[in-house]
Amino acid sequence: MSSAIKRAPTGVAELDRALEGGVPQGSWIVVTGEPGVGKSILCMHFAHAGLKAGDPVVYVTTEQEFKDVMEQARQLGMDMSEFTVHSIASRRQPEEPPHIVVIDIFGLLKVARQLSERARAEAQGADRERARKYATLSIETLIEAINEAYDILAVVSERGRAPERHVRLVIDSMSAFWADKPAMARKYSYQLKIATHRDNVTALLTSQYAPTTKMTFGFGLEHIADGVVHMWMDDVETAKEVRRWLIVKKMRMTNHAVRAFRVNIVPGRGLVLETP
Repeated sequence: MSSAIKRAPTGVAELDRALEGGVPQGSWIVVTGEPGVGKSILCMHFAHAGLKAGDPVVYVTTEQEFKDVMEQARQLGMDMSEFTVHSIASRRQPEEPPHIVVIDIFGLLKVARQLSERARAEAQGADRERARKYATLSIETLIEAINEAYDILAVVSERGRAPERHVRLVIDSMSAFWADKPAMARKYSYQLKIATHRDNVTALLTSQYAPTTKMTFGFGLEHIADGVVHMWMDDVETAKEVRRWLIVKKMRMTNHAVRAFRVNIVPGRGLVLETP
């Protein structure tokens, strides 16, 4: 089964072996877990592996600035400085397609303003004052930003079509988009996937677990996923040390490993998985 399926390596050797070589191309993979378990580092591995393979990357970061992502990645042995980076927040257009398009909070703010201005321009008469104002952290703004990123990467000939090259999409994290309405997570997740899923795009999305309840913050994202990777840590007060774990709960078209891995975060190497 695995030989006929194109796979996108995650960049973590032990995880790729557990996934028969990587995640199936075109999949949407959700990484769940509480803060501090290594979800963002897995995103860095996934993006860096794509860049080395020649895949352009769309990197949505709501947790930190991308310069901090790059610095942390460098410390963990993933140097992204050799690749060209373009922020969607920039007022200038790149002279040639970059390797990475970054969508951070400033880029989302810019896109939200563009959408609001467009809605006002399309409104008639007195309705202009009541025209919709788009929120920075809304699914509609995120969808528009991702499609704009595809345009910047020059991987699609027209809106809505599948990219002509394989693209990696990272969203870290999705929880920010329903922080005020966690009950809407499932609806927003479907809306995002319907609008931005393409056969030639492999996506890695993170979602926060609440440390107290061990439940996803916003129920529904896992239901639209083709694969679910869960990360957690043992109770630190009981263990008296930080012990991180990872397990593949689901991966379509893959005879994946079913045992948990111990996760170590190693300078110069990033995530290193061990079988206990």
